[in-house]
Amino acid sequence: MKTLIPFTFLLSVVIVACVQYPPKPEVEEPIEVAERLELTQESAEKLVKLPIKCIDVEYPNKLNQVIGSDEYLRSPKELHPAFYGCFDWHSAVHGHWSLVRLLKEQPKLKEREQIINGLKAHLTEENIALEIDYFEDSLSQGFERTYGWAWLLKLAEEIETWEDPQADELKQHIRPLADVIVKRCEAFLPKLHYPIRVGMHTNTAFALSMMYDYAETMNNESLIELIEDRAIHFYGTDSNCPLTWEPSGYDFLSPCFEEANLMRRIYLKDEFKEWLAKFLPKLKNPDFKLVPAVVSDRKDGHLVHLDGLNFSRAWCLYGIAKILPEEYGHLVEIGNKHINYSFENLVGDSYEGGHWLASFALLALSE
Repeated sequence: MKTLIPFTFLLSVVIVACVQYPPKPEVEEPIEVAERLELTQESAEKLVKLPIKCIDVEYPNKLNQVIGSDEYLRSPKELHPAFYGCFDWHSAVHGHWSLVRLLKEQPKLKEREQIINGLKAHLTEENIALEIDYFEDSLSQGFERTYGWAWLLKLAEEIETWEDPQADELKQHIRPLADVIVKRCEAFLPKLHYPIRVGMHTNTAFALSMMYDYAETMNNESLIELIEDRAIHFYGTDSNCPLTWEPSGYDFLSPCFEEANLMRRIYLKDEFKEWLAKFLPKLKNPDFKLVPAVVSDRKDGHLVHLDGLNFSRAWCLYGIAKILPEEYGHLVEIGNKHINYSFENLVGDSYEGGHWLASFALLALSE
């Protein structure tokens, strides 16, 4: 007996077969060699406009706050007198990092006096004490874990290595808050059995990289050993990272490259070389291709994350090439193309993008 197929089913099959889905967006790669963008006086003047504009901008603001009672309902500046600007706490922190870094790289910035005055106004002993009070509240134990923690330690490291008379007072003020964050790291990391492998704030490898830089600068052996132990526990046996799955829609970090960027710090050169060959085997091929992530709407606060991805990818690619230049030197040009795609769009971005992207561009340019 023949089975009759309903006409409506056949029609639906035809319709589905005829639907034309839009192709995956790609950036057309230029034929010419992409030159590496340097952090010149001109590019520094461009970058500094973004953090200097937003560190005193209180609203709009995303507090990420757990509210315990009506008493918790206070303005961003009251809650975070040091880091209330730039839309959210962690962006305010790395906005301050950007200002310090830019002054260190280009001491003759015309905004130098404005930057110094801003840092001194925000990073006072009293303001930092209130930031510590916020962290010590019982409802704030997970606040900014681990992305904001990492950026605070990066800021502290930058100030600690700033050889300028203006920095002496700032060092004394920031250290107590850095100590609080270190204790948070020491308490939390041993309990984290599994790494968080995403392309956004909670990415474990990104945070560990920043924390490790701080620990090395401060000669904090216990923190160094803890991060090394957790990194090897999390990633030591990883292989064949699925790079073709990247990026996701809102990524500003690459799960694969951030992991490699961490392990280049942890392993000795030959150990890293062996590990990387298993983790990203295609990366060694001189013909390896990776097109920059496409940003379709820079007024969308989430879609513009992909500009950040282009910068953070470049940061990681430069770092890998620096450790293994003979085998992976070709990654530099790929990093150059990523920066070139996004850098010209920094100034003029909406507030949702501009308030933080300068920091990620600066990470890449400073590598």
